[in-house]
Amino acid sequence: MAAPALLTDIFGSNAFSAIELTAAVNQVPFSPGRIGQLGLFEARGVATRNIAVESLSGSLSLIPDTPLGAPANQHKHNDRTARNFRIPHHPLEDTILASEIQDVRVFGGTQLQGVQDVVNQRLIEMARKHDATLEYGRIGAIKGIILDADGSTSLYNLFTEFGISQDTVDFVLGTSTTEMLTKCYAVSRLIETELGQAVYDHVHCFAGKTWFERFTTHPTVAKAYANYQAAESRLAGDNRRGFTFGGIVFEEYRGSVGGVSFVADSEAHFFPVGVPGMYITRFAPMDAVDTVNTLGLPRYARQAIDRDYGRYVKVLTESNPINLCLRPKALIKGTTTN
Repeated sequence: MAAPALLTDIFGSNAFSAIELTAAVNQVPFSPGRIGQLGLFEARGVATRNIAVESLSGSLSLIPDTPLGAPANQHKHNDRTARNFRIPHHPLEDTILASEIQDVRVFGGTQLQGVQDVVNQRLIEMARKHDATLEYGRIGAIKGIILDADGSTSLYNLFTEFGISQDTVDFVLGTSTTEMLTKCYAVSRLIETELGQAVYDHVHCFAGKTWFERFTTHPTVAKAYANYQAAESRLAGDNRRGFTFGGIVFEEYRGSVGGVSFVADSEAHFFPVGVPGMYITRFAPMDAVDTVNTLGLPRYARQAIDRDYGRYVKVLTESNPINLCLRPKALIKGTTTN
């Protein structure tokens, strides 16, 4: 049975086409959170559901003295490897019932609510969930372990993928005599060793609330932090941008969705900012016939009508992003033994 003529007319209009819905969902203000504000990730679309990351690893070594006439030292070639990553798939569906709209006024007005208004509102709500998921994936890339939405299932462990181990620095926050400047310098040196000649702007730290409080109240940090807070208050500054100590910007990361914390309370993660090409986001195309092998967009939207009785319309949004740090050895974890 075909859908009623009126319903067909409404959803057959240009406003409800796949192109217009996708354009609408991508026009929703992007709210990815703190990482999006920092502008760390280089984002673009790709035409495939998998990407290959090629790496050229090698290290400098000194050439030992060799007696004249002896065999020459042999040059060791750098290892070139490629790793494939499957791009995660994040579809989200909602159903709008005719009974939800019937006799309902628009918010704050007297006129009755229109179908397109409801669809647009749902697109906004669904886009925000995609944004939160994107931020969560980027946090994972900065931590080096990208988790699924449950907060425990690992999608990618970048240290395992690249065959390396993560460096850690024990800040010993429970000992009052620990010199925190020395700990900060140790973090920066580890990062600089990995980056080599690569240029970077600064080292940033996202810390959980417990770790951040213990750090900023530590005897060797407390006075500097108090002076910083006082200066920011006088200048009407924004404390959320972070506190600089020992050449590192320390920031308490605030963010959780559905009980899943983006940064655990007792964790601290250090990473360099401003390294070209170090952090990437790639968007795969939608799982649809007309988007196959096209460059992926950040978000897609489609609708499907109840063709039999015209009682509902389903709205589908989809985003297929992968977020990677291509130099995970430069991601340092801050710990504390007491």
